Amino acid sequence: MKIIIAGAGAVGTHLAKLLSRDNQDCTLIDEDEDRLAGLDGEYDIMTVQDSPTSIRALNEAGAQDADLFVGVTPDESRNMNACMIAHAMGAKKTVARIDNYEYLAPNLSSFFKKMGIDSLIYPEVLAARDINNCLSLSWARQQWDVFGGTLVLLGVKLYATCEILNQPLRTLCGPDDPYLVVAIKRGTDTIIPGGNDELRERDMVFFMTRREDVPYIRRIVGKDHYPDVRNVIIMGGSKTAVRASLKSPDNMKIKVIERNEERCERLNQLLGETDTMVIHGDGRDIGLLEEEGIKNTQAFVALTEHAETNILACLTAKRLGVRKTIAMVENLDYVKMAEELDIGTIINKKTIAASHIYQMMLDAKVSNMRSLMLVDSEVAEFTAAQGSPVTKKPVKALGLPFGVTIGGLARNGKGMLVNGNSQIEAGDAVMVFCHEQNMKKIEKYFKTASLW
Repeated sequence: MKIIIAGAGAVGTHLAKLLSRDNQDCTLIDEDEDRLAGLDGEYDIMTVQDSPTSIRALNEAGAQDADLFVGVTPDESRNMNACMIAHAMGAKKTVARIDNYEYLAPNLSSFFKKMGIDSLIYPEVLAARDINNCLSLSWARQQWDVFGGTLVLLGVKLYATCEILNQPLRTLCGPDDPYLVVAIKRGTDTIIPGGNDELRERDMVFFMTRREDVPYIRRIVGKDHYPDVRNVIIMGGSKTAVRASLKSPDNMKIKVIERNEERCERLNQLLGETDTMVIHGDGRDIGLLEEEGIKNTQAFVALTEHAETNILACLTAKRLGVRKTIAMVENLDYVKMAEELDIGTIINKKTIAASHIYQMMLDAKVSNMRSLMLVDSEVAEFTAAQGSPVTKKPVKALGLPFGVTIGGLARNGKGMLVNGNSQIEAGDAVMVFCHEQNMKKIEKYFKTASLW
C-alpha cells in the first residue's frame, strides 16, 4: 500500500514506525526540517519537507496514487484541508486528526465523507475511554474489552500476594482453566510464554479471560484487598480530563484540580451538568490533596502536559496511600522510566491514535486494534473469512510466527479461550496478540485463500 502521513509529530512518527515493520510505501510530510531529520534513515520511509496543504508537495509525495492519506498535524483545520485536497487528487481513503468533539456526531459522518474525509480521529476521546476502562478495575494496570466485553485482556502487576507465582504455566493454564497468559513483561524483556515459563514477583502479566471469570483472576493474583474506585482526583483540566469526566460512571465522584483560573471557569461550564468538582490549585500540593480527601481517594489521574509532573504527582499520590494511579506520558522517552518507577498505568494518547489509524490499512476484517506500549505489541480482533487459512487446521498446526498468540475468540456472541487444539471457524472473531511482528503477515491467515 502507498500511505502518506502529513505531520511528523508523535502520532505520525509512531505510525511510521508501525508501517516500516510492514515494508509499506510510506511518505512523511512536514514543514519542520528538525522533525524529519533522521527519520528516513531510522525507518524505511520517504520524507518531504513542505506544507501538507501544498498541492506541489502532495503531488511530489504521490497523493494521486495513495491508498491512505493521514493528516495528523497539531492543526485540525490543516489536517482536514490536506485530506480534502488529497482526496480531490485521487487518494482512496483519508483520515484527519481533530480536536472538536462535535465533529464526531454520527449524523455528520456522511457530511465529511462528501467533503473527502473518510474518518476522523480524536486522540483525547480515545485516551479518556482507556482511562475510564482502567478506573473500572482498581487492581489492574490495563483493561481492554474484546469482542464487546465477552472476553477481557487484563494487564496485572504481580506481587508476593499472588498465589500462582513460581509454577510452570503448563500446570496453571490447562484447557479447562478460565484464563490464558499471553505475555509477560519482566524488567526490560517481553516474554511470549511457553508451558515451562513461570510467573515471578513484579512481573507485568497480560491475562486473557472471560468477563465472568474476572473476579477469579482478581483472587488468584492476590488483589482482593484493593478497594473499588469510588473517589477520583484528576490533576490537570485538559481535554482528556473533560472527556474522562463526562463519560465516567455515575458511581464515581471526580475532583479536577487545575492551576489556571481561567481554565477552571471553562471547566465549570463544560462540566456543569455533572457532579464533577473543579478546584483551583496545584495537584502537587500535598496540603491541598489532604484537604480534598486524598486519604479517602482510590484513584489519582495526572493529565497535565508535562510527563515529568505527571510521574512525580503519581509517586506522591502513592506515598499518600492511593492504590490506583494513572499518568499521561506523552514523551515516549519517559515511558520506560515511568514503568521502572512503578507509577501505575501509563497512558499515551498518540500511540493509541496511531494504532487506531493503523487498523484502517489492514485488508482483513479488523474491528478493533490496540498498541500495548509496555510490551511493544499490538492486539487486534480479526474476523475469519470463509475459506481462510486459519479455518483449515487446529491452532497448533497453523504455523503462526514466533511472537504471535491467538488468545480467544467469539462465536455466536459467546467468548471462548483458545488452546492448541481449538478449531477456528468462518465468522469467528479472533483475538490476536502480536509481539514485534508485521501485522500484515498475520492478516493473510484470516483472508479468503484458494491454497493453504
